[in-house]
Amino acid sequence: MKIGILGATGAVGRQMLECLEERHIEAEEVRLFASARSEGKKIPYNGSELTVHEISEAGLQGLDVVLGAVDAPYAEQWAPAIVKAGAVFIDNSKAFRMDPEVPLVVPEINGEDALDHPKGIIANPNCSTIITLMAVAPLHRISPIRAIIASTYQAVSGAGMKGIEELDQECKDIAEGKEVHPSAFPAQIAYNCIPWIGSASEADYTSEELKMRNEGRKILHDPQLKVTCTCVRVPVYRSHSISVSAACEKPFTVAEAEEAIASFPGDVLMKEGYPMPLMTSDQDLVYVGRIRQDQVFDGGIALWCCGDQIRKGAAANAVEILEYLLKQGNL
Repeated sequence: MKIGILGATGAVGRQMLECLEERHIEAEEVRLFASARSEGKKIPYNGSELTVHEISEAGLQGLDVVLGAVDAPYAEQWAPAIVKAGAVFIDNSKAFRMDPEVPLVVPEINGEDALDHPKGIIANPNCSTIITLMAVAPLHRISPIRAIIASTYQAVSGAGMKGIEELDQECKDIAEGKEVHPSAFPAQIAYNCIPWIGSASEADYTSEELKMRNEGRKILHDPQLKVTCTCVRVPVYRSHSISVSAACEKPFTVAEAEEAIASFPGDVLMKEGYPMPLMTSDQDLVYVGRIRQDQVFDGGIALWCCGDQIRKGAAANAVEILEYLLKQGNL
């Protein structure tokens, strides 16, 4: 099998490469692609180094799968060439998530959807959607979820390296008594929380907030799922946290919820203490705790979850989709 990574020099692309190595994905060849300015860069892999090349139609020939770690416009630009070259495109951008002919997949939840990809494309969900649904999918299997209220607390690395650099610079400027000049975020992020991620969308919700609803409906196969989400940027470097209240069709106990979460692949139940970004960073599990009977939804469940948005929320989930296809003999 021959694998390509599009956007290999970015945080998600590099993490995809690390995940391939960690999970011992057997590949005859791994090709790294990025923009022209990254041509010739070397990235360590499996005891050696791989050279980064500018993406080209010729460079895509012979690949079986391409993992995408680029923004939507770039993914849309190169998807036709990737598919034409005969490769399956597993894309991390938002470009194809809501296309009805493109499966949107979290392998532990709806892996079987990945097997039917008529356009040759499989989409990776938004990071907060993945982490949230990993926490509530076990509840959905007990009784279908009908409504979710969620508040996300999203790390600055969700905005890429520019988010990390801006938090660093603002902390430094404030310590030196200088003015801060936000650019990556709409306001100062150091020592602050910003309840706005994404762009303005319908009914005063942001684009990031509506992803939870729209993507959740597609992944859980429920077009009537009700979701209210508020997305908040917080001065944390890595790992997103989400507060969730879920109303299911039939009520069940906290003990039943805990049992379901504890046995769900990819989840870690915390009955003592509680999940926090520091403990969940740089790994692929979603930690779930503070499980309580909801006080608004009759029989509902409230919980708190944390997960690494660069790994499980992006790179690792894409590699897990690849693993799933391989196990099912679909590649």
